[in-house]
Amino acid sequence: MTDVRRREFITLLGGTAAAWPLAARAQQAATPVVGFLNWGSARLSGRVVAAFRGGLAEVGYVEPQNVSVELRWAGTQSERLPALAAELVQRKVAVLVAGGFGGPIFAAKAATSTIPIVFAYGGDPVKAGLVESFNRPGGNVTGVTTINAELGSKWLSLVGDLVPRAVSVAFLSADSNYAKDQKSQMLAAARALGRQIIILETRGDREYEMAFKTLVEREAGALIVGPFPFRNIEKIVTLAARYKIPTIYPRRDYVDAGGLMSYAADYADTYRQAGVYAGRILRGAKPSELPVMQATKFELVINLKTAQTLGIEVPSTLLALADEVIE
Repeated sequence: MTDVRRREFITLLGGTAAAWPLAARAQQAATPVVGFLNWGSARLSGRVVAAFRGGLAEVGYVEPQNVSVELRWAGTQSERLPALAAELVQRKVAVLVAGGFGGPIFAAKAATSTIPIVFAYGGDPVKAGLVESFNRPGGNVTGVTTINAELGSKWLSLVGDLVPRAVSVAFLSADSNYAKDQKSQMLAAARALGRQIIILETRGDREYEMAFKTLVEREAGALIVGPFPFRNIEKIVTLAARYKIPTIYPRRDYVDAGGLMSYAADYADTYRQAGVYAGRILRGAKPSELPVMQATKFELVINLKTAQTLGIEVPSTLLALADEVIE
């Protein structure tokens, strides 16, 4: 090889070597980042995160091949949410996914009006001011909601099957605008079924104990925990066990923590749907044109060990209806 050809070869080789890290950085920069904001912790929420990643995969986004997911958890501390949402915005995520009741979604919406937001929300997003309508959300927000007006009747029916001798049933509720709709639905369902219902309102963790004392004083035969932002799941389950009150919960998280029974939307499937929407947005869809979805999959979960502790024999007909029985 002549000196001239050798120099040309070395120059070409050097240029190619220099281009490799540049190409790697460009590929890395092109990988979209999805932000995920929620209450709780990674330890307690592995099921919903796995479902969310599954939804992304359905649309062709698999971590770490062609997408990155940044998880942020607020625990039970609502004051952390604005800073966590701002952190994800500064990270320049392509989509921001927010879950749970209220806090994370509103923190995300306050943090950005341009980054697409996908929610997995337990309330009415129109009444909450998150979207303009279910069919045409408008703005940068869309998602999945678990609201269902028939839940009140279903919970009362399950109470009747589980504790047929219960004359009155207590309903544990929050003091919030969303909870007002739930209370109205529960009262209407109780009237339709000819059941007595006791509404117990709380404004935070410190009032849970008083609510349980009140339901015992008023001789409630069972308790229904309303679907609102109860973030201290363990405390409510512990109180139900201490006061030996048969309780139906609005999420399976309570049953996993030792609660008796839950009937609710399958939250894992809700997050799967949110993952699908996040993937569609990454592919170019606009949130304003993606209709708000409503949960269609519901599940009944029963904890037999807790039933035995409470001295309750769960009817075989109810066990046959259960999607999962924890033994």
